[in-house]
Amino acid sequence: MVDVAPAPFGVYVHVPFCARICDYCAFAAWADRDHLIVDYLHAVRTEIERAADHGLAQATSVFVGGGTPSLVPSELLAGVIAAVPTVPGAEITVECNPDDVTDELVAAYAAAGVDRLSIGVQSMSPHVLASLGRVHDVDHVEHAVDAARAGGMRTFNVDVIYGAAGERLDDWRSTLEAVIALEPPHVSAYGLTVEPGTPLAADPARHPDDDVQADEYWLADELLSAAGLESYEVSNWALPGHECRHNQLYWGQGDYRGFGCAAHSHEAGRRWWNVRTPERYVAAVTEGRSTVAGDERLDAEGRRMEALQLALRTRDGVPAAALDGEDLPGLVERHAERWVITRRGRLMADAVTLRLH
Repeated sequence: MVDVAPAPFGVYVHVPFCARICDYCAFAAWADRDHLIVDYLHAVRTEIERAADHGLAQATSVFVGGGTPSLVPSELLAGVIAAVPTVPGAEITVECNPDDVTDELVAAYAAAGVDRLSIGVQSMSPHVLASLGRVHDVDHVEHAVDAARAGGMRTFNVDVIYGAAGERLDDWRSTLEAVIALEPPHVSAYGLTVEPGTPLAADPARHPDDDVQADEYWLADELLSAAGLESYEVSNWALPGHECRHNQLYWGQGDYRGFGCAAHSHEAGRRWWNVRTPERYVAAVTEGRSTVAGDERLDAEGRRMEALQLALRTRDGVPAAALDGEDLPGLVERHAERWVITRRGRLMADAVTLRLH
């Protein structure tokens, strides 16, 4: 009898609590709701247990994001994670602030089955962190990485952002070199974006410059690739075998279930999302009501085009028939029967996407 690998299925858990809200953040996160932490995590665990009782599929990956999951008591978060039904060897990730990562925290996570940390470094330049509204100490980054390695994590990610006001190309180079010196198996590098309603949006003088960000992206890909980290998606680089399976599930239009306030779910083209605030979420779970705030459904053509748009961002590219690549010299390359976006093409990904058919 041949063992059949389970279909990829993800679980996302949202933890909305932060010590401070970054100036660029538009996520469902609050810095003045700590009094809700215990009740909130109990509600999340309860919702997961109810879903499990009603046939929630075993997860091949679990991602705990926020907010700042590492801010809440590790034993409570471990209880939430333990409630998620998972397949053997499931990837379980927790996002962490470097200041929060201690040997004890990592040990508690490892005991709960966590095998991957995503460490929010953002920059190794203090003045750039200040520009972003971040409060962690760059000196804590190395210890966080050491703790992840010593504490039994299978892998970890270092998360960085480029394009902050006052960041020079040399600052960005220094951040990349400092990150590479830590020998991470995975790096995510995102261009700073301006989200409506954020303090950053209200201050045009601090908005990123497209040309500067293009230069910074080019440098990131050069240095990370030279360090042996392969670009497997526009904003993600990894050593072979250290790609984030949970993100790959998203990019492949897989099914996933979100738990917690503002968490999103997807099943066969239908998406739905939970109520946004932790107060409303806790009340809904406590009273036995639905936590769903709204939903949408993509038709077959919408799903097909979305699949192509997501695939174009990855190293696998899109089927040759989906793109007239000959008309996009330098932006895509032919790999057998697929078109794969180049480094230059990644800088113009939106324009290339418009040519999909």
